Parts: sequence; C-alpha cells; structure tokens
Amino acid sequence: MFSPQVMPSGRSLPFIDFQWTGSWVKRKFRLRRTSDFKRVRQTGRVFTHPFLVLTVLPNENSSIRIGITASKAVGSAVQRNRAKRRLRAVADSMLSKLPAEWDMVLIARKPVLTADFVELREAVIGLMERAGLLPDSRKEFDDRT
Repeated sequence: MFSPQVMPSGRSLPFIDFQWTGSWVKRKFRLRRTSDFKRVRQTGRVFTHPFLVLTVLPNENSSIRIGITASKAVGSAVQRNRAKRRLRAVADSMLSKLPAEWDMVLIARKPVLTADFVELREAVIGLMERAGLLPDSRKEFDDRT
C-alpha cells in the first residue's frame, strides 16, 4: 500500500498509492472565473438546504458547468477543502444525469462537514429536483387512471 517516494531534498516519504481515475468534475465542467461565479450568484435562482445552497442559471454553452465554494464560516482551510471535495464527488456522480446548458454554484454550509455521504447526496438530489434539473425520482408512476 505504501511506496517510498524520494523528495528533491533526498528524503524519502511514504505516499499512499492511488491511481487517478479521471473522475471528479473535470475542468471543462467547472466554473472557474470570479465573473462567472458572480453572474450566477447575482442573476440565478437560489435553492437552500441546511447542508448547502444551490444557485442555477441557464447558459449559452452546450455543456453544464459547476462551481463549488465554501466560505470561512465553514471552518479552517482543511475543513473547507474537505467540504468542497465531498460536494465535488457528489456532483461528479450526478454529472451524466444533469441536462446541459446550465451553470450552477454549490455553496457549502458548516453542517456539510458532519453529514454522511448518503445524506449529502440526498440533499443535492433534492435541491436539483426542486430546481427542475432532475425529474423527481421519489414520485411513483401511477397508471391506474
């Protein structure tokens, strides 16, 4: 599991072997510019949950773009990065189900750190259903009429 890596200083450090699978939200699906974040936050529709805030806005591109952020209210830099990694993992698992031509911003709130992954995924799915980006998966089809 561990393989020693030699640093430029000559010290060897154990690093955990892992293979990058190319998952998580890829660069072409990310909002990166501050102006893009501001545009979505100022003119988009907002949906809230105790774990996070979702803001969505239609775009002119033919792809979906997702921005993930966490303010200092979430915690230290380590905690903010952990919150963003968790939200990125949830967003990546849903990327194929989301319609194109949307910009969205996910803003982490402090409770996201204590939520387990299933709760976090349900929160994101619920917000995206409320935003109209996903069909409501909890409704059952009734063909008795």
